[in-house]
Amino acid sequence: MLPRETIATAQIPDGDELTLVSHGRDFIIMLGRDELMGTRMQFSEEQLAQLTLERLTAPRPRVLIGGYGMGFTYRAALEKLAEGGQVVVAEIVPEILDWASGPLSHLTGDTLDDPRGEVVICDVAALIDDANDGTCAKFDAILLDVDNGPDGVVRDPNDRLYTRTGLAKAKEALKPGGILAIWSAADDHKFTRRLMDAGYRVDVVEVRARPNNKGPRHWIWFAQKG
Repeated sequence: MLPRETIATAQIPDGDELTLVSHGRDFIIMLGRDELMGTRMQFSEEQLAQLTLERLTAPRPRVLIGGYGMGFTYRAALEKLAEGGQVVVAEIVPEILDWASGPLSHLTGDTLDDPRGEVVICDVAALIDDANDGTCAKFDAILLDVDNGPDGVVRDPNDRLYTRTGLAKAKEALKPGGILAIWSAADDHKFTRRLMDAGYRVDVVEVRARPNNKGPRHWIWFAQKG
């Protein structure tokens, strides 16, 4: 059995420690003993971007992604992005980008230099607030993959993203017809109801972790602003 080797660690602001480990040819980002993401099961995170962009009708969509991670969602968004579109990523852990340009550079390629994309070191909630107060333009889509579901697993302050107040702020930061998409490792009927109560039109899609319809089941909420 192949051992896991620690490559690097990083401290999450107001949270625990992340660990990048290698396991043979694969890489995994750990939060404590829990796997947040890995190169063996990335399909559902790519689907977060692909299925969202397929739902958009804006000719030049402006997309906000919460969390860079291993870049799966970001790269999928760039691949699917219509001409003239823009992708902004909010990543709160600076070392994540060091990993992207270092031990994970074979995954990253030249995407961090893509002029259609920008990675900002900040809390995604701050960019949502900026769109609300007019500091930056509103978004056609907001994609959240900062936790393993609609609660602050990675850091407690993320809880506010999924509260009634947080959902209202995200809705206000979206353009008419815009979509709030949230990735989760488990279904949550109460959260579906919370989205509906916030005035979104909600579609919950089950996706598999691997493209061959195998691996764990994951869920994505697509909540559209009316």
